[in-house]
Amino acid sequence: MTGIVVIDKPTGQTSFDVVREVRGLAGIRKAGHTGTLDPLASGVLPICLGEATKLVQFFSEDDKEYRATVQFGVETDTLDLEGKVVAVAPVRVGGGEIAEALAGFRGTQEQIPPRYSAVKVRGKPLYRWTRGGIPVEPPGRTVTVHRLELVRFDPPYGVFSIHCSKGTYVRSLCADLGRKLGCGATVSALRRTRCGRFSEGEALSLQGLGQAEKRRLLEERLISMEEALKGMPSLVVDGETAKRIRNGRPPSEESLKKQVLPSLEKGNLIQFLSEENRVVAIGKFQTPQDVDTGGEGAIRLVRVFR
Repeated sequence: MTGIVVIDKPTGQTSFDVVREVRGLAGIRKAGHTGTLDPLASGVLPICLGEATKLVQFFSEDDKEYRATVQFGVETDTLDLEGKVVAVAPVRVGGGEIAEALAGFRGTQEQIPPRYSAVKVRGKPLYRWTRGGIPVEPPGRTVTVHRLELVRFDPPYGVFSIHCSKGTYVRSLCADLGRKLGCGATVSALRRTRCGRFSEGEALSLQGLGQAEKRRLLEERLISMEEALKGMPSLVVDGETAKRIRNGRPPSEESLKKQVLPSLEKGNLIQFLSEENRVVAIGKFQTPQDVDTGGEGAIRLVRVFR
């Protein structure tokens, strides 16, 4: 079984728990998700199966969208309600003040990941250092919050809609908002509603189903690699060129000169399709001048598919 299946991850399970279940249902060894969700979180978890696991690196770069419920007036050590309460304060803010404060959290910014997170520090997840009582300074990371809106405020809870870049920790975002408002805040519920091109409308819930039904639905809802990569610029290559690419050699100067190449910039990705419309490989444009002339080295192969 090769392709992508979008799972609606339930709360209480790790992302790896879901991958392991799907791997067993599909009867394959190779499977991987495109972006971790905490056990507290639910929602969209794309899982790549078989040869499609080679696509994980590309989908992991995609933006994400979330719906977060935040409890104001409480701070925890994990920045969500699964942690230990470390501070409590009265909530003396209104919806207008919260909405106004959100402006300072939009755009590109440096963010410090939660101490209870899987970010690697010296080769080990940060949460392991924290649980071991060893003080380690979390590395900062640059993230972008494209949209951050207050959907509803019912004190002490607020519901937020968030569109952000990969690597953004919603828990940190909400905790920082609480500190700015002077009352503290922690995430009480979190749902990922979109992961790149995959949305919650196509997410498959496996809860309460028998093994045979789960497997049937996996097969029915399997998204092919070709469908998943539909938005990526493409070139159709002949059989000889497809064979050359599958052997790890980029397309020749002569074969590129026969093509009408898309107008792309250095670093952009392009997929090579066989005459049967099967994905052969994904490449990356190098220097524009090489692309314009169809010269050798114009495209570097990043992933090749069988």
